[in-house]
Amino acid sequence: MTKTREQNIITKVCKRRKGFNIKTLKSLMMLAVEIAREGREGRKIGTMFIVSDVDRVMRKSKSLILDPLGLHPAEARHIDNPDLRETVKELSQLDGAFIVSDDGVVLSACRYINASSHGLKFPLGLGSRHVAAASITKQTKSIAVVVSESSVVRIFDRGEIVTEILPELWLLNRHGVHISAPFTTQKTENMTIASIKE
Repeated sequence: MTKTREQNIITKVCKRRKGFNIKTLKSLMMLAVEIAREGREGRKIGTMFIVSDVDRVMRKSKSLILDPLGLHPAEARHIDNPDLRETVKELSQLDGAFIVSDDGVVLSACRYINASSHGLKFPLGLGSRHVAAASITKQTKSIAVVVSESSVVRIFDRGEIVTEILPELWLLNRHGVHISAPFTTQKTENMTIASIKE
């Protein structure tokens, strides 16, 4: 029952992001929450997914390694494919971002985002992955879903944090919320979601 409630809240959050595929965003956010909760091989990991405006995002990024997903067929790289989800969890241990098309195909992994902090209003205490997410979403019409090594999932749109998902309730007391605009919170038994008021 709690998982269904979490999915319903995440669906509401996705519907606020106008012009983006809600199904893709929901799948990525649920995957991000899984990564935040589970980590990999007993340790917490961070990663980033950048969704939509893929041509511009690809031009503003470069491969850190030979792309492990590059030549696989699109159906094998769809975010709802259970095999891909496990591959993404494994690749999340490497540096770089995943670039995801609006229809849910992971086009590239391990991408370095050419980021600039110029003109960004950014809370202290967040690292380079968050700066890259803010920068790329300010420069393009994309959304970034960031999993922090502190287990918090943050959604960036137009260069700012618009939603924070704290998968475990103890995180709220430990980390607080970094959203700068007025926000609302929704809670389930195992998760708190803070989103800017719209």
